[in-house]
Amino acid sequence: MSYGYIGSMKTKPGHRNDVVDILLSGADGLRKAGCDLYVVSVSDTDDVTIWVSEVWQSKEKHDASLQLPEAKAAIGKAMPMLTGEFTSQEVTVMGGLGV
Repeated sequence: MSYGYIGSMKTKPGHRNDVVDILLSGADGLRKAGCDLYVVSVSDTDDVTIWVSEVWQSKEKHDASLQLPEAKAAIGKAMPMLTGEFTSQEVTVMGGLGV
């Protein structure tokens, strides 16, 4: 079974697309770090919330990925555009389409 993470973050008005671009800019390196699924989503009716769904080979690989220099740089770049309102849920992935 895999480790899953589902989270949301709220951006300051007018910055949602900038943060989405930052989140997606590092997606290519995630597979090498042990990520099997990485999805960034937004709603047509909420212009400040971003949802991120991830499936990792293990929690340890997820945690290690946050220590990579490129991840730290992306987080530092995005943080000034965020409100500080986050949600998160760690889950055990049982299966499904795409995983």
